[in-house]
Amino acid sequence: MIGEKIFADLKNAIVELDDAKAVKGAEDSIAQGIDPLESIDKGLSPGMQIIGDKFDKMEVYLPELIRAGNTFNAAMTVLEPEIAKAGKDKKSSGTVVLGTVSGDIHKIGKDILAMLMKVRGFEVHNLGEDVSMSAFVNKAVEVKADIIGMSSLLTTTMPGQKEVVDLLTEKGIRDQFIIMVGGGPVSQEWAQEIGADGYAETAEQAIVLAEELIAGKK
Repeated sequence: MIGEKIFADLKNAIVELDDAKAVKGAEDSIAQGIDPLESIDKGLSPGMQIIGDKFDKMEVYLPELIRAGNTFNAAMTVLEPEIAKAGKDKKSSGTVVLGTVSGDIHKIGKDILAMLMKVRGFEVHNLGEDVSMSAFVNKAVEVKADIIGMSSLLTTTMPGQKEVVDLLTEKGIRDQFIIMVGGGPVSQEWAQEIGADGYAETAEQAIVLAEELIAGKK
């Protein structure tokens, strides 16, 4: 099928760090009437996942990681305007504060989620990487966030997620926010153990879960 070939081209463009191929794949997807979000979910995101896995295994290094991000962005220059057209009349889905916890500098999965949440109508405050527990809490209070989303890609930094939940509890404001956690070593069991409201393995699953949790809160 044409769609499957385009998704494969987009994925391979990321893995091959080929900006021109990424742009062409994005343009082809638009020409074929494919939903831009589907092109991200089935093409670009899997490519980024491959690069992220290679980085974790030290099969590629920081320069390649940065180049892959640039290739992703090259495709997004084509896809984002189409996404904006489709979502321009949507009302806000909610306010989210996202970040990678203290001591952890991984960003690919978090940044993909931040971008996808924006195009789904969420107001996203991406705090970046190596974010302190107080920064999560202070920003969430400042913007009256619905959701605090925390990523951890290292088992050694996972306790940072629990520290944020504990700080919110200590301040007596835990119930004001939905807490979502994710990242390679994170699991549903861990989410339950630390008192988080939800866990998602992929960005798409995280968006669905976020929408369900916000709907349940209203």
